[in-house]
Amino acid sequence: MILAEHDGKKLNNVVFNAIGAAEIFGGSIDLLIIGKGVDELARLASKIDGVDKIIKFDAPHLEHPLAEDAANIISEIGQDYRVILAPHTWFSRNILPRVAALLDVSMISDVLKITGDNTYIRSTYAGNVHATIKSDEPIQVFTVHSSKFKAVGLNGGDALIVDSKAPEPLNLSRWEKERKIESDRPPLINAKVVISGGRSLGSAEKFNEVLSPLADNLGAAIGATRAAVDAGYAPNEIQVGQTGVVVAPELYIAIGVSGANQHIYGMKDSRVVVAINNDPDATIFQFADYGLVADLFEAVPEMATLVSKT
Repeated sequence: MILAEHDGKKLNNVVFNAIGAAEIFGGSIDLLIIGKGVDELARLASKIDGVDKIIKFDAPHLEHPLAEDAANIISEIGQDYRVILAPHTWFSRNILPRVAALLDVSMISDVLKITGDNTYIRSTYAGNVHATIKSDEPIQVFTVHSSKFKAVGLNGGDALIVDSKAPEPLNLSRWEKERKIESDRPPLINAKVVISGGRSLGSAEKFNEVLSPLADNLGAAIGATRAAVDAGYAPNEIQVGQTGVVVAPELYIAIGVSGANQHIYGMKDSRVVVAINNDPDATIFQFADYGLVADLFEAVPEMATLVSKT
């Protein structure tokens, strides 16, 4: 069973990678959708390649699924499954540990590779060490590093949709409000081009002033290092790294980024990495395909101007 993350209208793209990971186990694959008014979403999800069943829990109190309620639902039906997994996102990282506790099994997080016989490879120490883990649990509960698994298609499936009655809310927590940053840029986790800024940008104003023109010209998403987020230059939701969002775009441009292990973990699967830093000894250059030693306040605006002319 795969826990599906969605916004009520469409699935998060990383769900397709999680389905690809589930196919390694063989057997049937069920997709769990929890929410309010998700009939159309379930219908669209039923067309996904490789999915046999859509299990839908639709109730008013699930419009914004709280971790306790979602975990309660999964634990009630989870006994029927050999494997429960989800993409390694904030959503699932909040829910699946609770599921594992309710099912009294161990959980494995951020799996890089599934080698068979309930054996997995995951990274530790910010990706510097890979550990091979064999689980003897009766129910395997884990999250997957989405970029390491091939996404399935959305055009060949014909899954059965099953309506399930949601249990009453546990009322252990409550939804207060949501603040969204509206942007025409692509979502960070799905973007083909990502431009990330570090603390070297100096302020929130400079962060936006320097990065936005280049991002707009390239149709890129904007990310940030933890240091930039902690300094208040950028919102937490665009932090790239081990404790933030893990991305794997076609092109990753690191601007004023030193290259801390925590940040490298979040972008090292990028196809092409470009680094701009005035320190020739910055660690980021060890991971870059192309490096430019220059003052970012001069180089980046010049790049934006050149790109706008192409």
